Amino acid sequence: MKTLKIAIQKSGRLNEKSVEILKNCGLSFENYKSSLISTVQNFPLEILFLRDDDIPEYVQDGIADLGIVGENVITETKANVEYLQRLGFGKCTLKIAVQTGSDIQKLEDLNGKAIATSYPVILEKFLDEKGIKSDIRTISGSVEIGPGLGLSDAIFDIVSTGGTLKSNGLKPFADVMQSEAVLIGNKSIIDNPEVAELLQRIRSVLSAKSNKYVVLNVSKDNLQKVVDLLPGVKSPTVVPLFEPNWVAVHSVIAEEDFWDKINSLKAAGAEGILVMPIEKIIT
Repeated sequence: MKTLKIAIQKSGRLNEKSVEILKNCGLSFENYKSSLISTVQNFPLEILFLRDDDIPEYVQDGIADLGIVGENVITETKANVEYLQRLGFGKCTLKIAVQTGSDIQKLEDLNGKAIATSYPVILEKFLDEKGIKSDIRTISGSVEIGPGLGLSDAIFDIVSTGGTLKSNGLKPFADVMQSEAVLIGNKSIIDNPEVAELLQRIRSVLSAKSNKYVVLNVSKDNLQKVVDLLPGVKSPTVVPLFEPNWVAVHSVIAEEDFWDKINSLKAAGAEGILVMPIEKIIT
């Protein structure tokens, strides 16, 4: 059995969630904060802790079989890897931002302007598509200080909440790319059975996280109306109660429309609604 290698961020905004999802898959490993590599004790897997910028190329070159990294980093490095699963965390937007009160009002105003960024590949592609010629200045570190120091007229960077922009006298100007954490794989490893097993575990964790388990009571007179609102994983489970003409209904509700569904169930006659988190859903 081949021991797989998966690369994740050693430190930064994706590290904690990457470790969490692997732990939730039932993988047992330790000492990840004090080591560059950790061996999983109950699965043929080693975890490499790397700089996020290095992960796509490590996976492309086969040094790691799998990786968890932001989609923006994959695009920036132009790595030739397989997208296996979007992971639903680390969501952000890459934006162009300008100083508050700037005379840059529309995209065409960026012609001839200097833009500071750590993502020149993504920015250049965007500007080329828009027919805009700007002076792209590649810097590392805190690009948001560029306009204040006179290094640039605008910046292009990851924006999560916008607080950093505001504190530096900047405002969002144009959205360029949406990004989130992605599980990627080397092209040669996709059919590996251990990869398939790990991918199934990850998908079961993600599916559980986006759903809630619901148990409710309803009279048989209103049962059909309630069942019509609850498809479940395949269909709801209906169990007779001791009280005549009443049943308990067990089902699953998607997190995204949870409250609308609960209100509809109550209106249809559901009572005593119990809601519980789901650890995993395996289909």
